[in-house]
Order: sequence, then structure tokens, then C-alpha cells
Amino acid sequence: MSRRRAGALLALALLAPVPAGAQAPLSLRFVMPERYTDAENRWGSGLSLRVTLAEVERIVRDLVRRLPPGETLAVEVLDIDLAGFERPGAGTGLRVVTDVSPPRFRLRYTLTRRGRPVLSAQETVSDINFLLRARTLSSASGLAYERELLRGWFEDRILRRQPPPA
Repeated sequence: MSRRRAGALLALALLAPVPAGAQAPLSLRFVMPERYTDAENRWGSGLSLRVTLAEVERIVRDLVRRLPPGETLAVEVLDIDLAGFERPGAGTGLRVVTDVSPPRFRLRYTLTRRGRPVLSAQETVSDINFLLRARTLSSASGLAYERELLRGWFEDRILRRQPPPA
């Protein structure tokens, strides 16, 4: 088979409609992101809201790959408060991170298995002890504290089915 024909077949396969009844494993929606507590650098020198939302989406999509076949997750992100706080006049994108400024997400989510709801909740996900794991996080990755927080939430709530705290 020629390279040209193989490329055309690959393009057709990627553009083919999803079979009826098949669902993507993730539905992710950012609800009124312009009102989020702290999802962008308001001083013009750090992450833009668009970049933050794209990174959060990438983090959640990576986590959802761990779902068993037949399960889907619908997540609405209601609020984001990134770890730390901006320091006006400081260098590009500098955030001061202390133990009193943990990352926080407010989420509404539903996990379904073969179309039936398994769990559904709304919760504020945060960890005041987030700096205790700081040495194990890669500083090269964007939103490292937020990535670790969402990983813990996903493992506890979604994979282990632990209910949110009361």
C-alpha cells in the first residue's frame, strides 16, 4: 500500500463518526470561567485563563484514561483557585506559594457505567497539606500542585468510589 493511500485511510478513520451508543469517556465543562477565584494572572505576566483551562483539561483527560471500559465521567468545573497568589510587580508568572494558599477546585461530577449513574456529587477539592508532597512534584510540569490535587481526587472519588467528606 502506498504512503499516500495509507495516509488517506488514516485520515478517513480519524474523521469517521463514532458508532451509535458509543460515548467519549469524558465530558468536561468550565462553568463561567471568567468568574473563577484565581485561574489567571491578572497582572498580565503569567498564565492566561485560556492556558490555565487548557492545562486543567489536559490533566483531567490524562486521568480519565484510567477509567475501566464502559465508564464515563462528566465534570463541571465551577471554580478554580490556583496554588499560591500573584505578586504584583514580580517576575513573569511568579506565584508565591505558602501553606495558607493551597489549590482549590469546586467540581460537580457524575460517573456512569454503561449509561447508568454510579456516583454523583458536588464538592470543593482542596488539600491544606499540599506542600508536604512538594518535593516529589516535578517543577517542570505546569500546575504541578493542581495536577497532584486532581490526581488524588480522581483516585479517591472516581477509582476507589470513596464518598466526599461530609
